[in-house]
Amino acid sequence: MTTSATVLPWAGVLAPGRGLVYDVLGRVAPELGRRLHAQGMGRFGMVPFGHGAPVFPRARRVRGKYAAGGPGVVEFGSPVPEVVEALGRGLAARELVDWGGVAFRLTGLEVLVPPDCSSGRVRLRTVTPVVMKGSGRDESGARESRQDWVLPSEPQWAEYFQGNLVRKAQTLGLDPAVELESVTWIGAKRSFTVGGGAKPGAPVEVELSGAPETLRALWSWGLGQANAAGFGWVQA
Repeated sequence: MTTSATVLPWAGVLAPGRGLVYDVLGRVAPELGRRLHAQGMGRFGMVPFGHGAPVFPRARRVRGKYAAGGPGVVEFGSPVPEVVEALGRGLAARELVDWGGVAFRLTGLEVLVPPDCSSGRVRLRTVTPVVMKGSGRDESGARESRQDWVLPSEPQWAEYFQGNLVRKAQTLGLDPAVELESVTWIGAKRSFTVGGGAKPGAPVEVELSGAPETLRALWSWGLGQANAAGFGWVQA
């Protein structure tokens, strides 16, 4: 894709992606789009797609701004073939994409090959923050907050992250014996406002073990929560 814009507003770095996906699905696979939007997938109601932020490698960097301009890429993914097929078909039919008021001219589509994962281990690094919500409950068990975001540097993060991995595998009907083996890198904390408000998190690099098919599905979906809003997108 290319754009003549020189910056993206911070509020428009991730937020437009979810709406764009549903717009594409609504046009080429309306029943699928309605089902995912209304109820998600499986008993946890998870939404099995994710996306990254638009990236423009040749854009002139400006302190405090999200640089845009010239050729760039934006990635979408899903572990569900039906979703991937619909997104590919819908995006291939477009010349322009409206990314929160900024026009991207589409110049081509490329299918990315997932990592092999045949060893049963994989190291994944995200390019957008991973967000995880804690229980929001106090010591008595009473819920104090529904916005109890926990960061990768906090002790309870690994427990919630592990639970999210298993729920994703169960949602897809894959082997749920997936484990967070280690966190090998934590990036800077950053918040993005999407939908219901700002979500704080940090990019991470993690080592996972599990069935190869489960690991490849996680690579194409994203890590942590709110992948449909652009969080936890894994570096290709």
